[in-house]
Amino acid sequence: MRNQISYQPLGKMYNRLKPFFAVIFLQFGFAGMDILSKVALNEGMSNYVFVVYRHAIATIVITPFAVILDKKARPKMTFSIFAKIMLLSLLEPVIDQNLYFLGMKYTTATFATAMSNILPAITFLMACFLGMERIKIKSIRSQAKIVGTITTVGGAMIMTLVKGPIIQLFRKKGSSINELQKGGVNLQHSIKGALMITVGCFSWACFMNLQAITLKTYPTELSLTAWICLLGTAQGAIVALIMERGNASVWSISWDTKLLTALYSGIVCSGLTYYIQGVIMKDRGPVFVTAFSPLSMVIVAIMSSFILAEQMYLGRILGAIVIVAGLYFVVWGKSKDYDSLFPLTDNQTAPAKQTMDQDNNGDGISCHEIITIDASNKGTMTIEVQKSDKGNQTTA
Repeated sequence: MRNQISYQPLGKMYNRLKPFFAVIFLQFGFAGMDILSKVALNEGMSNYVFVVYRHAIATIVITPFAVILDKKARPKMTFSIFAKIMLLSLLEPVIDQNLYFLGMKYTTATFATAMSNILPAITFLMACFLGMERIKIKSIRSQAKIVGTITTVGGAMIMTLVKGPIIQLFRKKGSSINELQKGGVNLQHSIKGALMITVGCFSWACFMNLQAITLKTYPTELSLTAWICLLGTAQGAIVALIMERGNASVWSISWDTKLLTALYSGIVCSGLTYYIQGVIMKDRGPVFVTAFSPLSMVIVAIMSSFILAEQMYLGRILGAIVIVAGLYFVVWGKSKDYDSLFPLTDNQTAPAKQTMDQDNNGDGISCHEIITIDASNKGTMTIEVQKSDKGNQTTA
């Protein structure tokens, strides 16, 4: 008997790791936006105007690709789909981002990023309520997701209410503890900023779940992204005109950090992000997309310590550690859910092609049996058996 097994491990591994690479890229993008936006806000840029410019730039960049690439695949626009897109444009581009940047004004970039780590927990709870996430109390992976959600919320509360001593990661020469404490964020501002960011995260979680629902009836990610950015620009402009009425100078922009922040955030954190998370969401769901927020927090904490000279308190570090632990309980549970549903990689032929040669009592008659398992379609398996005896083949 001779066994021969052929498979493509590299292709299989790449397909499994693609969603992870994509969400990690998104977190690096968010980290850069947090640093740049904090600098721009400190220089006096209005968060309302920033949101408008950001999505206007994203609309200009994404729309040509959507028009060309989605020309044949774009479904007909209906009132129901348009209403969902209008709500999507309100939830994230307007409500979430304005509250997030307002909260950042009251606190720091590191604090705002760390507080946004409650997003996966909120998204998970909403997905359960909407029936997009299944929970079995007796299942270990479901228990892990529940414990992780509770732990994440607890970590956010620790970050908000517990301060502790200052931890200096990168201390500049000539600086002292007293000098650093003068620039600190007081508890009242921390609570106010935390509430704004929490409400923003709730709006963001609504956006993520609604985007997953909308993609089922409007499955063109580029076109959906273009619509969200366009309508978000219009709705954000209305809010900005109301909130900044009588202050026309806030709309002025020049070749400085403000323009760089708007360009970067519009292209990377609105255009590319809405598209990439839509692609991943079709396969892994909204909870997976939001589960890697701690990576952004770590990047921002390190960069802001020496770029923005922000303070790092022991209470915030402990809270961040608790948040990370809770989030990865959720990630572990989600990974087990996915492995149980789709143990084989999509669009791959399973590595099970077996050839058996048998000598029939030494009379020279050879019987070949080839078994090929094709798992290209999720949840289905096709088995093809080919037998050959003296040149005759039978296919079943």
